[in-house]
Amino acid sequence: MSSLVRFLFSLAAAIAAASLLAASLRRRVQPPHLPDQLNPGPMAARNRSFVLWLHGLGDSGPANEPIRTFFSAPEFRLTKWAFPSAPNAPVSCNHGAVMPSWFDIHELPMSPGSPQDESGVLKAVENVHAMIDREVAAGIHPDNIFVCGFSQGGALTLASVLLYPKTLGGGAVFSGWVPFGSSVIERVSAEARKTPIMWSHGMADKVVQFEAGQAGPPFLQSAGMSCEFKAYPDLGHSIAREELASLEGWIKGRLKASEDKQS
Repeated sequence: MSSLVRFLFSLAAAIAAASLLAASLRRRVQPPHLPDQLNPGPMAARNRSFVLWLHGLGDSGPANEPIRTFFSAPEFRLTKWAFPSAPNAPVSCNHGAVMPSWFDIHELPMSPGSPQDESGVLKAVENVHAMIDREVAAGIHPDNIFVCGFSQGGALTLASVLLYPKTLGGGAVFSGWVPFGSSVIERVSAEARKTPIMWSHGMADKVVQFEAGQAGPPFLQSAGMSCEFKAYPDLGHSIAREELASLEGWIKGRLKASEDKQS
């Protein structure tokens, strides 16, 4: 088989894998309907909290929007949701194929020792911070802002929360990894260290190895931050309903604590 044929075969396989992952995510979180109370409308000015969801490699923001229908508790009635899409860019692990990507990924499966695109991560972090800053300027308290993400979006979530200068409501990492070295720790502000982190990872994950997820809590501990880590024994590289239910309760508790503190 020629090198060109091998390249085209690998490229097709990589693109197919990304499509299957996106389809798997949509199947797991497909809801029966979208409650009217969660649709943006004239009441947007009254938003009291903000949830930013960052998707994984090769996916899109709109494909992940059904996730918000799992958050139907009264505490989310005045929550604004955002599901941005990553820009299209060549991805090294997929032989330079262009696809939605927050930053470059050099290799998959992701392991604790995989090389990282730190400069690309930091550039993506700036864009996430700009989204957060807009909501703060619109009147939403930082304590009521939550950044969540899956896979590559989970890695970006971690980076964005660590490097934001203020304490946020929380950061939730699903099947993510630490996307930079320990030298970044010195850039984490005292306020950012107070932001709680929730980390969920499937033990059967073959794309982002479970060991890559396990490396998160020790990294955060070295930065002086707390992390609630949950392992899911039979879960691969996907999101389960149980994880979203756990996230709903986790955010609800922090919204209540924030309300009590601000009252």
